[in-house]
Amino acid sequence: MARIREGRDRGQVAIEYIGFLPILLLVALAAVQLGLIAYTAQQAGTAARAGARSASLNGPHEADCRAAVSSWLADGTSCPASIGGDEVTVTATVQIPSVVPGWDFDPAVKTATMPRDH
Repeated sequence: MARIREGRDRGQVAIEYIGFLPILLLVALAAVQLGLIAYTAQQAGTAARAGARSASLNGPHEADCRAAVSSWLADGTSCPASIGGDEVTVTATVQIPSVVPGWDFDPAVKTATMPRDH
């Protein structure tokens, strides 16, 4: 009699695990998404600094800004420059990719200012 009961318990545990699996997957996807958000914010900062450095030297700041981010983020990157007086400011905007369809995020925006080289 004890053997029959053991088999039933194992089946119950499997059913409970299958019920809990979607929650585990959602938590894992959320962790991956948080990592992507942090990575994209770091890339936006790098792009802003590279664009400001290039614009301060009268270089192709938009191209240099895009070249500073990972290739899979470059398409969603824009880096307009604002030149005023003795300094130049570049604001990099990088779209945050989504792991789960339907989860949309505002882009990561970072700004860098550098002195202008006359």
